[in-house]
Amino acid sequence: MRDKEVAGTIKDHLRGILNAVVLEASNGPAEGFNSRVKMIKVCSRGFRNKALFANAIYFYLGGLNLYPEGVVG
Repeated sequence: MRDKEVAGTIKDHLRGILNAVVLEASNGPAEGFNSRVKMIKVCSRGFRNKALFANAIYFYLGGLNLYPEGVVG
């Protein structure tokens, strides 16, 4: 990129840049979640439909405790 393009990009996104710095915001958690979803998709070698894919995401990333009561997991 040339200097003028960089300056224009910064000018266009200045408010978001400043908010990210002040709030210490990060898209790291979202990127991590997306990475885990992609891994489910790759390991499965495909789904027949979107509902089955959604069910797999809920199953693996839903945070459910599937152990019977009294069993430490």
